[in-house]
Amino acid sequence: MRATFDRLKDAAGPNGFTEDAREIAPYLEEWRGRAHGKSALLLRPATTEQVSAILAICHETGTPIVPQGGNTGLVGGQIPLHGEVLLSLGRLNRIRHLDAPGMTLTAEAGVTLKQAQDAASAAHLLFPLTLGSEGSCTIGGNISTNAGGNHVLRYGMMRALVLGLEVVLADGRVLPMLKSLHKDNTGYDLKQIFIGAEGTLGIVTAASLKLFPQPVQMTTAFTALPSPSAALSLLGHMQTSTGGLLSSFELISRQTLELVLRHIPGTRDPLSAAAPWYVLMEISGGAGANLEALTQSALEEAMAQDLVTDAVVAQNQAQARSFWHMRESMSEAEKREGVSIKHDISVPVASIPAFIAEATAAVVARFPGARPVCFGHMGDGNLHFNFNAPPGQDTAFAEEWDEVQLTVHDIVKSYAGSISAEHGIGRLKRDLLPRYKSSEELDAMRALKAAFDPKNILNPGKTVPPVTRL
Repeated sequence: MRATFDRLKDAAGPNGFTEDAREIAPYLEEWRGRAHGKSALLLRPATTEQVSAILAICHETGTPIVPQGGNTGLVGGQIPLHGEVLLSLGRLNRIRHLDAPGMTLTAEAGVTLKQAQDAASAAHLLFPLTLGSEGSCTIGGNISTNAGGNHVLRYGMMRALVLGLEVVLADGRVLPMLKSLHKDNTGYDLKQIFIGAEGTLGIVTAASLKLFPQPVQMTTAFTALPSPSAALSLLGHMQTSTGGLLSSFELISRQTLELVLRHIPGTRDPLSAAAPWYVLMEISGGAGANLEALTQSALEEAMAQDLVTDAVVAQNQAQARSFWHMRESMSEAEKREGVSIKHDISVPVASIPAFIAEATAAVVARFPGARPVCFGHMGDGNLHFNFNAPPGQDTAFAEEWDEVQLTVHDIVKSYAGSISAEHGIGRLKRDLLPRYKSSEELDAMRALKAAFDPKNILNPGKTVPPVTRL
């Protein structure tokens, strides 16, 4: 092992590795504290060629390796749980090219999402992926987990934003697929195999990304509603009234807002009276329409239909940012409240009201005192459907993690939904897949893994469940 480590360090270059446990420690725990790892060697290559050399050595020697981006994942996919070599892509951090007329951006895997957004903005363009962790999450990680966020409703998930990839395979070969083409029908679309694969089939080192015209106008509104059913009707009403200019539609329960007001300094209730549910929406477009007037008119019509009980339209960027700050602080507020059992689920948009009612009742009936915390991207069917522990029962409730998740996920399945909408599978949800995916789908996943990584060195034990022997 020492000889292999020496070879790997040489491949990573003089500044591309550390064996210092104190330097490695921050890479070994995920944000929620659910996954704790171990590794004796952290590699930090700065070029695709170095990544290629590292993987060639790992393949030759059968050395398992775990890739990591910004370490913002929530399912343990980026953590070396069994002492694997850890490969950080943070030093592959160059913007290689920006084609303004073609509206594309080529970025290396270690570029943060915020850096990609800023590079696009400097060219008066938009890279629309937005996440609360955008200052630290990376393009490579966003691709490997098929990240979602607040603008999926209009622009799609990361899968829809990738035009081309550069990928290093398990044996060190480089797939040169870094094209900026919107149309390419030359056989299998290989790049799609690696998007959402969480580093189990190959390691993304660079990507060509799709950009969009930068909105000239943007209107943000915070609305109060009586129910998720009203929110569903409001979604259709706003889509029609704005001519498809709705870019975000976030559903927020009162319990969730109260956590933010309690734990996040500087936040205040946007409306004078409490309501059971809220929607934070964003409408964006060009200079041809008065979006504020359009939004005001649409909301007045919604009030007349009893879909909305109160609303405020942001009068300036500072007020709009304050609304979004509350939304982006919800996970942090929930963390400060104590133990929370979380679900990143999706169901058909039309099923959201029924799902919320059924799943909330089922969990509370089974675990009295559990406090529902529901928020998320209603416009695309993705909810963060969580439950905080009953007051004073953090330890006892944490022990019910598996049962609470099965209760929720089984209901998700009954609605033909997904148990992972945007966070991935990692290690946390790997063993749940046989319950919720067909054996044919799992066999196909295992076949892909065996074809691309026959020695099982790339992020072993993640995403793809092993065959169960009876």
